[in-house]
Amino acid sequence: MSLSERILDFNSRHRVTSHLIFWILLLFIQLSSSSYYNGEQVPFRNNLMGDGTNILAQIPAAYFLAYFVVPRFIYTEKYLSAILCFLLCSYLICVLSRLSVVHIEEPWYGTKPNPKETLGEIFTDIPKLIYVYFFRIFSVAFVFMLLKLLKDQLLIQKRTLSLEKEKAETELKLLKTQLNPHFLFNTLNNIYSLSLSNSPVTSTSIGRLSEILDYLLYRCDSPYVPVSGEIHLLKNYIGLEKLRYDERLKIEFTCQVSEQVQIAPMILLSILENAFKHGTGNDAGKPVIRIDLHADRNLLTFKVVNTFQAKDAVNAGNIGLSNLTRQLDLLYPQKHMLLIEQSENLFIVDLKLNLA
Repeated sequence: MSLSERILDFNSRHRVTSHLIFWILLLFIQLSSSSYYNGEQVPFRNNLMGDGTNILAQIPAAYFLAYFVVPRFIYTEKYLSAILCFLLCSYLICVLSRLSVVHIEEPWYGTKPNPKETLGEIFTDIPKLIYVYFFRIFSVAFVFMLLKLLKDQLLIQKRTLSLEKEKAETELKLLKTQLNPHFLFNTLNNIYSLSLSNSPVTSTSIGRLSEILDYLLYRCDSPYVPVSGEIHLLKNYIGLEKLRYDERLKIEFTCQVSEQVQIAPMILLSILENAFKHGTGNDAGKPVIRIDLHADRNLLTFKVVNTFQAKDAVNAGNIGLSNLTRQLDLLYPQKHMLLIEQSENLFIVDLKLNLA
């Protein structure tokens, strides 16, 4: 968690405490500044009194700007009302601050009120109210307002990112529910064709399907899984598909994994399933599927090449590959490269995942 996130979290859970800390720190800064400039000529209690009354004027000015003017008028685009309200209330705050100085702070110092400065003069001495009080009070108020706007913007960004993440997770779940029935439908059709011919390998194929279902239902429910589990899934699927064919189907599987990295589940199976679907389904000749998997700490490459009949042109936009493309965009944004090529009687899918 970053520093800004920690501050936001603390402010959300301890709103009153965080505001108290802000004003206490500000008072401490002002006291330090006053003590430095006044030196020993002014007692500490006088500095405390002066800076304390100053803070008492800055607090309502800050909350007035941040929690009244901005949400009530600026956010609703009532700019003229905002200007008029700001001018009136800032004038009243400055007058009250001057009155507190004349009747509270200066008597505390032992200074008698100036008899020449009447109440009317306090209200009408605009230059003094602006240059002595307005800038001193509202400089802090504007800083407080900017911090409030920055906090609100960070909260909006955090909420937006959270919503986008939830949306992506929901979409990913929908994509997986679309893929799994598609895969199961094809596999059950394969087993059904074996059972019609009373094939002796029917029970073996059911056993392999059981292992695949166990993996899909209980072992790949997390966003990322060990690549070894995906390799075992691929081998089970290859074994299941080979039961349907005689020696005419040639499969070459090369696997080199130097480290047990984590990858998103079902990604590799989607590519392999597409190769079997289009490379063997309608090929009456001698279909060939070549599979190459290489993985290290930083990069995983998975390349599948399959033959197909020229009359059965492969549509790269089928459920499996279009589903795969969307999953890669969600799981590996700007960290993957998927190349799909078709030349003569070969269909090639080459995937590279940046794992760093």
